Amino acid sequence: MAGLKANRLLVERALPQEGEARGRGNGPPARSVTVNAAESPLGWLRARGHVDARQFEAGERLRADWERARLAPGITMKWDAAPLDKTARGAPGGYDPTMAQIEAKRRFEAAVGAVGPGLSDMLWRTVCAGEGMREAERALGWPARAGKLVLGLALDRLADFYRMPPTAGRGGHPNSPMEV
Repeated sequence: MAGLKANRLLVERALPQEGEARGRGNGPPARSVTVNAAESPLGWLRARGHVDARQFEAGERLRADWERARLAPGITMKWDAAPLDKTARGAPGGYDPTMAQIEAKRRFEAAVGAVGPGLSDMLWRTVCAGEGMREAERALGWPARAGKLVLGLALDRLADFYRMPPTAGRGGHPNSPMEV
């Protein structure tokens, strides 16, 4: 039974009860929250209606290129399986992972460049680095809830860069005001 609970993706944690670890009971009443540990911050925003389908898809395309380009910090040891024989390494006409990685890096850099320097920080932190909105705002020194507006603008620019058709959910036009 203990092994079954350890493998769950959903984690339920009880918040401190009133009066314990909250000071003198001045805060709101305690509640329990269920969190999906495997859900990305962008997926969380999409599930709660803060990001529309077009914005979500644009963010996922950027994250896919980020992962294909292997731009995340790595570990010192490569855990990839060794090739079975020497002919498998450089077979002509075969898939070259190095070129795919370089192409993904070029696509990623072009997309981030199209978004712009003022918006790309929040985009990268939320979509690629997987930081939550609160952590990203704190790291950038921004006020609370400013990140959601900036992320929405960045995702709209990213979707424009990818030439994705507009969705009817937010006025039907990519430049329509975002609901905050």
